Amino acid sequence: MNNHSHLLTSLNPAQRQAVLCSDGPVLILAGAGSGKTRVLTHRVAYLLEQKGVKPWQILAVTFTNKAANEMKERILQLSNGGGREAWIGTFHSICARILRAEAERLGYGKNFLIFDREDQKRFIKNVMNELNVSEKDFQPEAILNAISGAKNAFVSSSEYQAIAKAPFEYTVARIYPLYQSLLKQNNVMDFDDLLVNPLFLFQQYPEVLEHYQNKFSYILVDEFQDTNRTQYIFLKYLSGRHKNLCVVGDDDQAIYRWRGADIQNILSLEKDFPECKIFHLEQNYRSTRSILNAANSIVKNNQFRREKTLWTEKEDGEKVTILELDDAFSEALTIIGVIKDELVENGRNFSDFAILYRTNAQSRVLEDALRQAAIPYVVVGSVKFYERKEIKDVLAYLRLICNANDSISFKRVINFPLRGIGDASVLKLEEFAKAHAISLLAAAARVEEVNAIAPRIRKSIFEFQQLIAKYASLRRELSAGELAQTLVDEIGILRAFKEINTEESFSRMENVRELLLAIANYAKSNKGSNLETFLEEVALLTDIDTWDDQSNAVTLMTLHSAKGLEFPVVFITGLEEGLFPLSRTFDDIADLEEERRLFYVGTTRAQEKLFISWAAVRPRFGDSFHNLPSRFLKELDPQFIERKNLRRLYHFRSEKPVAEEMVKNEEDDLRDGYSQIVLGGEVKHELFGVGKVIKLEGRGENMKVNVRFYDVGEKRLVVKYANLEVLH
Repeated sequence: MNNHSHLLTSLNPAQRQAVLCSDGPVLILAGAGSGKTRVLTHRVAYLLEQKGVKPWQILAVTFTNKAANEMKERILQLSNGGGREAWIGTFHSICARILRAEAERLGYGKNFLIFDREDQKRFIKNVMNELNVSEKDFQPEAILNAISGAKNAFVSSSEYQAIAKAPFEYTVARIYPLYQSLLKQNNVMDFDDLLVNPLFLFQQYPEVLEHYQNKFSYILVDEFQDTNRTQYIFLKYLSGRHKNLCVVGDDDQAIYRWRGADIQNILSLEKDFPECKIFHLEQNYRSTRSILNAANSIVKNNQFRREKTLWTEKEDGEKVTILELDDAFSEALTIIGVIKDELVENGRNFSDFAILYRTNAQSRVLEDALRQAAIPYVVVGSVKFYERKEIKDVLAYLRLICNANDSISFKRVINFPLRGIGDASVLKLEEFAKAHAISLLAAAARVEEVNAIAPRIRKSIFEFQQLIAKYASLRRELSAGELAQTLVDEIGILRAFKEINTEESFSRMENVRELLLAIANYAKSNKGSNLETFLEEVALLTDIDTWDDQSNAVTLMTLHSAKGLEFPVVFITGLEEGLFPLSRTFDDIADLEEERRLFYVGTTRAQEKLFISWAAVRPRFGDSFHNLPSRFLKELDPQFIERKNLRRLYHFRSEKPVAEEMVKNEEDDLRDGYSQIVLGGEVKHELFGVGKVIKLEGRGENMKVNVRFYDVGEKRLVVKYANLEVLH
């Protein structure tokens, strides 16, 4: 046996080949659960021990600090501490390390600061003010997103100016160079600059590029499918001399297109590196055969992928269970029932279970049910529902309406949404309130007496006080649900999130809508309740945590957050058209395929059991409407699944039958002809032409629809007046 056998004995043949092919460009296509981290770490140890490579000549890059730390520990263990001086980290940390040494060449000091998102937005606002760009016309965050997208695609400010076409892009083109100038003046970089500036450095100073090309003889990259254009160019530059670039990834797990990741990087690597050797890791060590085969049957429907089929030596295991349920409440109850059965029958721990969902808004019903069942849980990748920023912002308004002395809530929302009221003005108002021994809200009513505050800002502060006073007077006239809905509509929170137009803003919009629904449901279910009692319940739910052992808890997370993790039992919820896949992905094959990959990622998190659920009725956007099961459910190979129809037409909390009400509503729909309009169906409008229904709200003559017309784009219509022709 040769002297490097200890590094190879734990590897399967495919893994071993990938480790031994140490020189030249290498692409390792590593399927879910196939041991890619093992291959990367053993490859580094092999380079150190058998190839005589010095640790400082090795660069290993991944995407999270957690993954980087795990990689460091495993390499140190395998190499008996020999890899301590290897450069191992995230793209951002590696780039920052280079820039600390070289930033002065680009006009920055070596002590430059890195701005977070909030700081960046302040700078964007400063530039907008300088250019007289109104925030009513263009959201600062939307502009920041556009600049970030340009940097991720390695598009400079001058290049952006050359390609700008629409009014929004022209505005971004004006702001982008001034924003960059302001960053440099303050000796700061934003998160994207950490990736972009090394490229400018390499372009402007060939000797610097040559230095780092010589330094890094071997470059290894994990999660290569998640790289954006800028990161890919960075790798091309650094590997230009030795060509020893080894990338590990799986195009079937590329789920970050929305934040700039480019799947073409992994699909077309051979074009830039024609001598690239490709290795396939297809043996899965995680899931049972039934789960794995079901997952394969999903992802094979994607056109843009490299052909591969995962296999396992594990047993068949139980079939994947599809749960057909009435609504989100019965979905939550059913999941809790399965968890309790598994705890008793199979002796599982709470930590064996993960509940996955497409949007954060779905967690509210699940969290409520878990709390009521006294089951400990932890939300990963996000805060608990009532602790999320957008939820706390709305709750702060409601608390201030109920309690005029609440200074914490006052300061939280005085400038949310933006009213142009800065910290300095709030400080002056606070000084006035203290001098007169009154609350901040009372001081706001007398703001005309505060001469130190500019007249325009005094006007905004007084209008805010009037808004709160108005809703305080309405508190006894409107139900809690009506008041919250009217308030949110008036201050325009949902509209602002929609205008930002990002994955995060849409998620926040959904969360606020889910909060409004929770308040309305609370008012209906608790006769005699009011806004104060609802806020008291929320305070108790969020402030009291009786579970100290966080390690033994059910895990709740979005499907995006679940990537790279595994659990014995996994639930994937909300498999409905319009929710998963999201309705805005219907007409774009690239977006739809990413949604399918996201479903594949979810299924391959399960080790032993997988449950997939869909609800016939799910409250969304303040209304309940019938859902169609996700198209992804039809793609699952029937031989690996078992369907359980658990639809009973009962509500979760009141246990009141709703069958009679549903039958009546359906009869009304049939009589009026509205039931023919279905999600995903085609309709024709006299003015707008033919389009596809992408959202339904309400019933009967109150039904509203969103239609994406092929010629004129998306329109929102009231069915009663739209005179739509249903096409079959």
